[in-house]
Amino acid sequence: MYNTAQDRPFLVLHKTITRRFQHDLESVGLASDRFRVDLVRYGKTKQNLKRDDWLCAFDVPKRWFWHFYATSLVWNGLLLAFSLNVALRQHLYPKWLTDLINVLSASSHTEQAPHVSTVLLQLLLWSHSLRRLAECLCISVFSDGVIHLLQYVFGLAYYLLLGLTVLCSDRQTKVSGPLLYQLEWCHVAGMALFIAASLLQHQSMVLLAGLRTGKSGRVATLAHRMPNGGCFELVSCPHYLAELLIYISLSLVAGGLSITWWLVVLYVLFNQALAALLCHDHYIGKYPSYPAHRKALIPFVM
Repeated sequence: MYNTAQDRPFLVLHKTITRRFQHDLESVGLASDRFRVDLVRYGKTKQNLKRDDWLCAFDVPKRWFWHFYATSLVWNGLLLAFSLNVALRQHLYPKWLTDLINVLSASSHTEQAPHVSTVLLQLLLWSHSLRRLAECLCISVFSDGVIHLLQYVFGLAYYLLLGLTVLCSDRQTKVSGPLLYQLEWCHVAGMALFIAASLLQHQSMVLLAGLRTGKSGRVATLAHRMPNGGCFELVSCPHYLAELLIYISLSLVAGGLSITWWLVVLYVLFNQALAALLCHDHYIGKYPSYPAHRKALIPFVM
């Protein structure tokens, strides 16, 4: 391309620009990789990362987790009140809510009284949010760990959309008779599993908080310690396992045949599995004596 002596300056310039362009592409690729890694990690799994200053600008405190449950408590409590008002007093949903559900469900069905599955789902979501909010504010001892701003925004949006998903699913269910007459085995099984999973999660949160409190109950340290006791003897993250079981129970309460709710369960499975594996790897790397038989999320499996 450049053959003469007069062309040599252009050859040098061409090579310089090419090298610069390749270097910039590599820099963008590395920055993109670091951003993805930074996005999926939070809390203790983020502490040992070599992070650029610009990534730290997106940090928000992990203790802000309680915002998720406070939002869910208010929003899903409001939706539950609307559903009970329709079911028990034969009132209508607010027009703005009906229009929103029509848009999200891509339908314009005539309004009907909510199915018992819908009311139970809303009640369980609300009670779950209440318990988790109480645990965040009164039991959990948060360190200076952080989460990504996008994780925080997604968490808020997730709980808002979850409540709307319940009402959208109600459009696919035919209502027949009063609420109590609509009860089936799947509702009973789902509620039983929900209670058991909630107890497991609460026990796990109490054990985790106990790692940072002294005998007096006051905070003694913010350091991360190796958890023991309860289902921590089987898996590194029984609280994540409990979260998965809670969503399986919600799918059963939804009737057990709702594709929408099983897709939600699938999302929770991948989400909790990733978080559990990262946490498990952190424990293995930090504690040489970490029990070899202990799995990340599912006992004896993973």
